[in-house]
This record gives sequence, structure tokens and C-alpha cells, in this order.
Amino acid sequence: MDVMKGRCIGLVALLVFLGAGVWAQSRRAMTFDDLTGWQRVTERAISDDGVWVACRMEPWIGDAMVHVYNAKGKEVASFQGGEQMKFAASCRYLLAVQKPPLKEVEALKIQKTKEEDLPKNKLLLHRLAEGKTEEVDSVKVWKLAEKSDWLAYQRGNKADSTLYIRSLEGNRLDSFPAVSEFYFAKEVPLLYFVSKGDTLGTRAGLYAFEAEAGASRLVFEGEGVFKQIVPDKRGEHLAFLYCADKDSVSTHLKLHVDGQVLEATPTNWVMSEHETIRFSDDSQKLFFGMAPRPKVKDTTVLDENRPKVEIWKWDEKVQYTQQVYNKAKDLKKSYTAVYHLNERKLVPLASPEMPDFIMADKGNAPIGLLRVSEPYGLERMWTGRPRYDIYSIDLASGQTDCIKEALMAEVRFSPKGNYAYWFNVEDSSWYSYSIADKKEYRLTTPDTFAAWDEENDMPDFAPPYGVAGWTSPQDEYLLLYDRYDLWRFDPKGRSAPVNLTKNGRTTQTSYRLLQLDKEATTIDPKKEQLLRGFNEVTKGYGYYRLPSVASASVPQTLLAGNFMLKEPLKAKKSGAMVYTTETYSQFPELRLTADGSFKRPVQLTNGQAQQDGIRWGTAELVSWTSLDGKPLQGVVYKPEDFDPAKKYPLIVNFYERNAETLYAYKTPEPHRSTIDYRLYNSHEYIVFNPDVVYEDGYPGESCFNSVMPGISLLISQGYINEEAIAAQGHSWGGYQVAYLATRTRLFAAIESGAPVVNMFSAYGGIRWGSGLNRSFQYEHTQSRIGATIWEAPQRYTENSPLFTMDKVETPILIMHNDQDGHVPWYQGIEYFVALKRLQKPVWMLNYPGEIHWPMRMANRVDFQKRMFQFFEHYLKKKPMPRWMSEGVPAVDQDFELGYE
Repeated sequence: MDVMKGRCIGLVALLVFLGAGVWAQSRRAMTFDDLTGWQRVTERAISDDGVWVACRMEPWIGDAMVHVYNAKGKEVASFQGGEQMKFAASCRYLLAVQKPPLKEVEALKIQKTKEEDLPKNKLLLHRLAEGKTEEVDSVKVWKLAEKSDWLAYQRGNKADSTLYIRSLEGNRLDSFPAVSEFYFAKEVPLLYFVSKGDTLGTRAGLYAFEAEAGASRLVFEGEGVFKQIVPDKRGEHLAFLYCADKDSVSTHLKLHVDGQVLEATPTNWVMSEHETIRFSDDSQKLFFGMAPRPKVKDTTVLDENRPKVEIWKWDEKVQYTQQVYNKAKDLKKSYTAVYHLNERKLVPLASPEMPDFIMADKGNAPIGLLRVSEPYGLERMWTGRPRYDIYSIDLASGQTDCIKEALMAEVRFSPKGNYAYWFNVEDSSWYSYSIADKKEYRLTTPDTFAAWDEENDMPDFAPPYGVAGWTSPQDEYLLLYDRYDLWRFDPKGRSAPVNLTKNGRTTQTSYRLLQLDKEATTIDPKKEQLLRGFNEVTKGYGYYRLPSVASASVPQTLLAGNFMLKEPLKAKKSGAMVYTTETYSQFPELRLTADGSFKRPVQLTNGQAQQDGIRWGTAELVSWTSLDGKPLQGVVYKPEDFDPAKKYPLIVNFYERNAETLYAYKTPEPHRSTIDYRLYNSHEYIVFNPDVVYEDGYPGESCFNSVMPGISLLISQGYINEEAIAAQGHSWGGYQVAYLATRTRLFAAIESGAPVVNMFSAYGGIRWGSGLNRSFQYEHTQSRIGATIWEAPQRYTENSPLFTMDKVETPILIMHNDQDGHVPWYQGIEYFVALKRLQKPVWMLNYPGEIHWPMRMANRVDFQKRMFQFFEHYLKKKPMPRWMSEGVPAVDQDFELGYE
């Protein structure tokens, strides 16, 4: 009987195995149409009462869909083409914009249809309880009152500027002609709008409309230019900029505040439209911007007689290229001032000498901070970090007091403005400064608290783990992180710090507090707090409850496991939360926990259904030791029907460290710079993402030492085709795979995107995306040389693939675009020309006008297709496509793609 039983079990196992094989074979490989059409959640919303949830599911190319769910998880409505979802304050309505179908719009554009004749967006007003939807055609712009059920919108074409104001209930609709702009007060149904007037008696000017009463009043009459119409949150005060002459806006704007007209001060200064006007939260102060009177161009000299020259000076505090990059912003530079409403007193705060103002307590505090970096601008060229002189300023008198000089730190205010605080990277310590006592306190030292990134491997000061916040109501405690735990500090150091989470370091779990109330500025010490934890050993995540931050306790596990968790979305007026769990094979479905306990959650979305019929993949953590003796980890992504007896092609894709993303879903996507793991898994590729750790001065060697033994580990498992191994990387990853090509013949093909291959020329180059010089990143940051080219020329040579390009035996595909603002395009050209001169097989893709990576979707899809064909040819011996075998001449590029 035992023998028969064993045979039966074996037969069942065989049938299950064979059935699984047939099932796997019946599933198809992913296509590029799958990539572009893959649906993912791009927007989510929950009603304030937690009863309703909406989300937008959107493909990369195509029409989005808004789905609406009730608290039981039932889908109660859906709208094609929806976006900009908002629940009304009463939680009885959902509003969303509905865009016209993409194919319909594209077909009309092909027919050269004029822009004004194309179909317009609709505004959908869905009544949640009744399940009925009302449409408003041709909506251009709309605004929903934040604390009441009132809607304002404009519709029609550009010529139609009528403003409609209605209650969502639909029992009243008001309209006003020729409106150019409109704004709701934050907490009351009060609307301000500007009308140009009409022939029926409506005068031009600024109006206030009290929605509940249905009454409008003219606040200010004028046909000029209005800028920044700003009511305070309760609608009790109003500020705006106005100029009677539209041609003099830059020099003659006046600031109107509650009927008063303010002039800029000092003499030859003007009111600026370029700084946001804002009331303090208590409505006692108004903050705004002033600026020196703009310079006027001499129009008596013709442009053709005016020289065009740039003058670069050796000791300029800001490099000329950075000045050019910042020119448009600098021409709009303004300096903060404050107007005290009760005293009717204007006080300038910032100035060209002290340009950066930092507000405290939403403007309620009597003080602020001023920050000055100009004296230290020159050294920032090579350190990559700014220094600051920090001053406190009395908002009533304008009196300043120096707090710190030459501080390499970002200074911030505690929520109530009682303290300034900062992390000094030069001594890896946290500090606070009592505004009342005018005294500095050192809260940590390297010996007492490991506040810095323990894994920092750049030749630079390590950054801190960060701040969780301050406790209410009066900045009693500062909450800081180390690598694992949440700590409570007395900002004056009167008591010893407390490890609030207790077991983070012993369990190797990094706890981080989730601030679910986005309007809160402080942490209530008596309330429960929700934490998210990441376990460094398992790479899994969890949600944990901390009873309070008043005392230490081991966090209580609510939900934890071998999956990834991100920040949940909480309802404002209930404990309901929307969250996701995900793994490499599990779609991050939206789930609703009604009480925040994460028990008996309700699943809302069903994105997993997209995977039906497609061969998927699995993720597996692997460990090895680098050639220089460092323990490393990485993730191996295998086809779902992986057979250890088969030989698979392998693509090695990496950047720095990514093992913590073991459980990330990795949504299928036509990526701008990297392979899509899903696509390659489904086409029977294995993908390897190894961690890399670095030694100062040897970035290339460090990459080789880290990656190569990881590949050897996989080869030793017996399932890798050693003749079909490729590498792919972009930017820093592109540099590293370019370096590997000079050190090994292991790779059958390499795609290197936007790489640096010549550290000498790159060191002296410019990051055109910011105007900054590039030297700091070699001396202090990612490129990790840790010295100048004069101090360590050999390091720059031996880490530059260009100088050993003659050793490359691997076919190379380069992608580098001519408007790259991160890595100079000429790096890609140097790479290509060197290999071409050496007559090595190389192709280069340039998407004209694109930056560090292609942004246009058509270009992203094209890049993915060509890279896939490149790897298919060299790793699977597929026929070489024509763009590789014959090229696509410039005269043909507008007529053919060469994919075939």
C-alpha cells in the first residue's frame, strides 16, 4: 500500500509539473504594445469621511479611467479619460475632468483640424449616493471651494470668459462676464474675481461674491492689470497688486491691502509680482516682495551696433554659466517685506545683502531668519556645498542678529519658531539655537549619536538620516532618526535623549514616522503614531503603531511581511486609509482599511488582471563577497517558468545599491534610460541587479570588484549562457558599464547611456542643466575620485574608459542626446569616435532636442525597441535589424525607422 501510495503521489506531482509547464507555455511574451498600454495608478483620493475612494488608472499611451469605490470595495462608477479628481467638502460629490478620447483627437489633428475646433474637456459632477453624473461641456478652468460645496468654472473657447458659480446641489447658478481670474478664500465660500466689464452695466474691476447669500460687490474699480489677488483664509482681509497702465506693470505696481495702498521702499524700489503674496496664518501680517527698479535698455542704440560678448572673471562668486542659467530667475529676484495690518507698518526684511528670508510658524512668529551665501560662492564650485551666514530678524523692527557664520548646513525653524536647528555635516552633529535665549546647544556628537549615513561611500561629508518633526504645542522635543530608530531630544539638552522605538537596531529595522495629516506641522506627543519599517535583512516592510512619543516602547506590528509598503493616504475626518502592498509579481492594488488597523482590508483595484496570459517573473535575493572582501547583495530576476537545467541569456543592469527594492513591483514601462525587467523576463532573459560599493579614488575598479564576482556566482549556478551575457546602464551606470568593457571580454554586448568616458574633459565641463561646473562631483560626490586632476592625474586616467578603449572587444550601443544638461554630449561623441577610429562595432542614438534621457513617449518607445533588437541580435543570434546593419542616413530619417 505504501508503495502504491508513493507512486500515486509521484504521478500527481508529475502531472502537476507537466500541467504547470503547459500552463507556462500557453502564456505569451510581453510586447511593446503591452508596455505602452500598461495601466498603473497615477492618482488617488479619499473622501474626508473615508466612505469613498477614487483612483485614476492610466496607461503610458491612451485614455485614463477614473474608478470610484464605496467602503465595501464595490466599484460604483467609472469615467473614461478622467483626471484631476476632487471630493467635495460634504463628501457627497466627486468632481473630475474628462478628456476627449486620445484616438479621436489624434485623428482630427492628422486632418489639420484647428485647435479651437478640437473636442474640449468636460467637467463631471458625480453624486455619490445617487450614482448620477452631471456633465459640464467645454470646461477650461475650474476651482472647488475647499470647505464648502461651491464650484466656479469657465467654459467654451478662449473668447468666452464668462465665470459661472454654482452650488453642487444645483439649486443656484450665477454668472459674470469677461472674467480673467478668480480665487476662493480657503475656509469660507467667498470668491474674488476680476471682470473687464461689459456693455450691460458691469463695471471693470475686482469683485467679491458671497456664495451663500448670492451677493456680489465691487471691491476695486479699474481697467488696469491685477496681479495676485490673495484673500486670507477666512476672507476677512484682501491683498492684491494693481497697475492702471498695462505697459508699466514692471515699474508701477501698487500693493493694495484692505483699502490701503502701499508704496515700495526704499526709493527706487518697486512692488514685485514675482514673489507670492501671503498672509500669516493668524492674518496679522502680510508678506510680499519688493525689488530694485528694473534696468531699462538703451533703445537709442540699434541691436546690430551693440556688441554681444560674455565676460568670465576668475574670482566671480557665481560661475558665469550658472549666472546665464539663473538669468531669467535673477531678473525676477525680489526681496521679502512684511506689512503689519494692525499697526499699518511696512518693514523690509530681505535685501540684496541678505537675500533669503525664512518664515517661522506660518508667519505668526515675531521673528524670521535671513540667510547669506554670497561670501562663500567661490568655494562651492569645488565643494558642491553652500555655506551660510545666518541672522535672526525682528519682524517688527527689522533688527538683525548674527546666529552663525560660514555654516555648512541648512538651517530650519521649529514649527512655532522657538528654535532654529541644523545638522552640521562637518562634525556630523545636530544643533539647536534658542531664539529667546540667543544660545546654541549641541545636541549630538559622533560619539553619542550616529546621526549620519553609516553606509556613505563618497569622498564627502555623510548626510544625516533626518528629522521626524517636533512635538506640540510649543516645540518641546525634537524627533531625530539614526539608521534604525526614532529618538526624542530636548532642544536645550536638559535631559538625555530617548530611543522611542527601542528595538530598531537590534532587529535591523529602520522605523520612520508617517505624518498622515499633511496640514499638521507638529506631532502630538499623546497620540498614537503610525510608523513604516524596513527590515534590512529580509528587505520586507511593515506598518507599526507607536502608542505615543511621550515614552519609549517597542512598536506594535500592524502589517508586515515580505512585500513593499509605501505611504498610505488617510481620510481627514476618520481613521480610514488607502494603502498598497506589492512584490515583483504582485500589482500594488489599492486597499482600504476602514479603521487604520489594517485588519480585514477591502481590495479596490484589480490591476493584477493585466498580467493574465503574460509570462511574468520572480525576484530573488543573492549574496556574495566582492573581490576586495566586502559583503554584497543583489537581486536576480528570473522568468516565471525558470528551469535550472536551461541556459539563459543574462543582462546585468545596475547603478549603485538597489537590493532594498527586492519587493518593488517595477511597473512595465517604456523607460527613458533602462531596460524593462518585465519585458526581458517574459522573453526568457535573466536580469541581474547587483549592489556596488566604492572606495575613494577607484570608482571603476570598485565597480569591477563588486559586479564581476556577482556574475560569477550566477554562472556557477549552471543556468547562465556564458556566451550571452550583456550589461546595460545609464549616466553613472553608463560610465560603469563603459569601464567594464575595457576590463573584461565577458560581455557579448553593452548598452551605455549618457556615460562619462573621459574624466579629464568631464572634470572641466559644465552641467548645462544648472550652469554648475562639474569638478565638485569628482572631488566630493558620485564620481568619487576625491581629488583634483592636479593632485591625482593618474586616478583620472585609470578611471577613464577612453584611454583603454583599444582593449574593448564588446559591441557597444550608446545613447546620448544633444541637449543633455547632466553629462556633456561630447562625452558620448568621444566614446563613439574612439570606437569608430579603432573600428570596433558601435552605434550611437541621439534623440535631437532631448535632455539626459528621452522624454517624448515616441522617443522612449523607439529607444526600447532598438535596445531590445540590439540585445536580441547579440544574445540570441536574431537577425541584425537594418538600422544596425545599414544605418539610417540623415536624408532618410524622416521616412523610415530601420527596425526590420
